[in-house]
Amino acid sequence: MADKAYLDWPFLEPRHRALEGELDAWAAAHLGEAHLGEAHGSDVDAACRALVRQLGEAGWLRHAVGGTQYGGSGEALDTRALCLIRETLARHDGLADFAFAMQGLGSGAISLFGSAAQKAAYLPRVARGDAIAAFALSEPQAGSDVAAMACAAARDGDHYVLDGDKTWISNGGIADFYLVFARTGEAPGARGISAFIVDADTPGLSIAGRIDVIAPHPLARLRFDGCRVPAGCLVGEAGQGFKVAMATLDVFRTSVAAAALGFARRALDEALARATSRSMFGQVLADFQLTQAKLAQMATGIDAAALLTYRAAWLRDSGQRVTKEAAMAKMTATETAQQVIDAAVQMFGGQGVVSGESVERLYREIRALRIYEGATEVQQLIIARELLRAVPAKT
Repeated sequence: MADKAYLDWPFLEPRHRALEGELDAWAAAHLGEAHLGEAHGSDVDAACRALVRQLGEAGWLRHAVGGTQYGGSGEALDTRALCLIRETLARHDGLADFAFAMQGLGSGAISLFGSAAQKAAYLPRVARGDAIAAFALSEPQAGSDVAAMACAAARDGDHYVLDGDKTWISNGGIADFYLVFARTGEAPGARGISAFIVDADTPGLSIAGRIDVIAPHPLARLRFDGCRVPAGCLVGEAGQGFKVAMATLDVFRTSVAAAALGFARRALDEALARATSRSMFGQVLADFQLTQAKLAQMATGIDAAALLTYRAAWLRDSGQRVTKEAAMAKMTATETAQQVIDAAVQMFGGQGVVSGESVERLYREIRALRIYEGATEVQQLIIARELLRAVPAKT
């Protein structure tokens, strides 16, 4: 059983504690080990679709959208609830966490910036699990450097015509709609990008290829070739796509940190069970001071990362700008989780690298979190930029 003392921290309210307890009980009853070991391809696609339906039917996806009139659990996205849900799901089942997170990320821009018509058309379906969402920002030459985006959207009467490629798109190939960012040219660099909702069956949109990664989940390259979408699919204002993307990431980047916490807490639980049961040289592994020191480092790192994560979530829910704090949380939690999981694998010895072993699956799950939604090195640049911005200019 994971240490839940963090639930008593002042960042959280009674409703958050109740939410975690309800979800933890539901996950223990409905989720298991099966999805973590899914093969690439159609099996993982089917598993992900099933999890979206399951999460929707159980009501958990209501927390991934904003606005009660659109099926959401509240009037606005609750960052602390998102973090608690992701941490809890990740501790139980990595693919369930992925399914929940992509519903939120893929529709987050609509919750934050969408028109009433857009919200009514998409958010209730996302909340019910009837429609799968995806977030299409990265390109072959424009990942962290959003300003280098080449995918273009040209205005043509009452439509925009999209041309270009996207890659590393989670839910690519199974999504019912994509939140796509494309260059519309109002200004150079990041100031000339707009956001669009593109339904998966829109002519001119195709799946250019699927991508297999070490922790299987639906991932694909998208191609837009004369893809016409109505001007009403524009999310927010033309030329404001970078703002839309960054605001969405400020919400969900903190939740990436929470998912990393879930993986790390599961690894610590597995390590404690192993250390207290593995016989070695007439005693158990936990009797060695080297093991005790490592366990202490693991637990301390998790608590430090959790403090940063729930601070960032609380600040955003309080209405504050959290670009720096979200970056600190994401960087610290993902790097710490990698170290914790690696230590757990080491404690398992040879068993720790056996395919399908719990810590082996966690080892594969955590690696991508240090890269997506901004690699650790990018988070360092963001933190430094925010610090330097606060320094008074010399006259």
